Amino acid sequence: MLRKSTQQRIRRWRGGVACAVAAHLIAYAPVLADEAVARPKISSNRWQEDWSVLANPALRTQPLDDLKYIPLYVTDPKSYVSLGATMRERFEINDASGFGIGGTRPDAYLLQRLQMHVDVHLNENWQIFTQFEDVRTFDKASVTAVDQNQLDLRLAFVAYSDKLGDGTFKARVGRQDFSFDLQRFVSSRDGPNVRQSFDALWADYEIGPWRLIGFVSQPVQYRFGDVFDDISNRDFRFSTLRVERQVLGTNELSGYYSLYERSNARYLDALGAEQRHIFDIRFAGQINGLDWDLEAMGQTGHVAAKEIAAWALGGRVGYTLTNIPWTPRIGLQADAASGDRKPGDGTIGTFNPLFPNGYYFTLAGYTGYANLIHLKPTLTVKPLDKLTVTAGIGLQWRETTADAIYIQPNVAVTGTAGMGNRWSGLYTQLRADYAFNANLTGALEAVHYEIGDTLRSAGGHDSNYLGLELKYGW
Repeated sequence: MLRKSTQQRIRRWRGGVACAVAAHLIAYAPVLADEAVARPKISSNRWQEDWSVLANPALRTQPLDDLKYIPLYVTDPKSYVSLGATMRERFEINDASGFGIGGTRPDAYLLQRLQMHVDVHLNENWQIFTQFEDVRTFDKASVTAVDQNQLDLRLAFVAYSDKLGDGTFKARVGRQDFSFDLQRFVSSRDGPNVRQSFDALWADYEIGPWRLIGFVSQPVQYRFGDVFDDISNRDFRFSTLRVERQVLGTNELSGYYSLYERSNARYLDALGAEQRHIFDIRFAGQINGLDWDLEAMGQTGHVAAKEIAAWALGGRVGYTLTNIPWTPRIGLQADAASGDRKPGDGTIGTFNPLFPNGYYFTLAGYTGYANLIHLKPTLTVKPLDKLTVTAGIGLQWRETTADAIYIQPNVAVTGTAGMGNRWSGLYTQLRADYAFNANLTGALEAVHYEIGDTLRSAGGHDSNYLGLELKYGW
């Protein structure tokens, strides 16, 4: 027989456990009550996923779900640790990244990206996210900083969010990534093998139809000589103030000012410290099958003693026929970016595309967003629920023949500046995307570029690209 004091301690312990369990059930009772709550989708930005729904044991239906949701405090379903990984394998065949000019030759290679992360939610307000990556290329003839990055720290930040007045305040500090809109100019650079990160302080406030964003950052500069050797410093800085407003329903009107600074900028007609002031406005939305995304950017400032006067325009419009098979979308893309019209006149007119995503035009990399006029009709269809196919024809000219033809991201093609005519060439693109399941996706893209006389006179030739990609997220 237990002594009376021992029995009392046992009863108190049982009572405490019962209270804790009851509090835990009450805490996520809404989750249990709503059986329609779904698992989160694997996101391109893994830190945006919310796995707190797995506080409901009924939703833990896949292997390793116990590692996707590791509770920290029994009474708080929003307090947990989530582990995850992303693997991307892409095989590419490319006639030549620069149309064969400068000795580039046909190349076939494998690009591999492996990322692993730990996502800690202390509660509904505080998050600590850390992601490591190992990015490799195999058999590529010319390896650059966007192709390979041995084991390194990709993301490591602390985030906070909470109600403030009638709105919501959010802040992040540390190594992070961010992107704007269609990622024409500010992106996480998911097209190339190595994504773009920023060591930054970010804050935004959302209230009603308004969102205000501000950040200061030092973009990460990638090196692949050793592990954990990426850097950021005052030699390269990027800061922004942005305002967004929902108009005419959920359509978005936005504008921002950015300051882009480099200590060692290099252009065809300028070399030295760059301070670029950027003004951007965008209007995007959709209504009754019609969708649009229109953006304009102006740039001023200086490179060394030379003044900057550059601009760019980008537009995508489309109409989706929802009442016929395959729900086709007929689209038109138009882009223009300034070039340097008169070398040596003390003004730099070449547009700086900042941080382009690498797939806005195609994955082939034949087109840079500088000294460009681009027109591209497209057709997108869905033969199956999980399959999307897009075909397009792109026509390209130079904005001015005084400046070069540019390839991704803004590399001047040797022998084209001041030579030839405006016509750059025509390309055809065919892309298919397939979702095998919630974790595995695949893509196939083929591009054929038929060059104009200017590129041919510079020693170039028609070029072909084929890319096959598989991406798995856990």
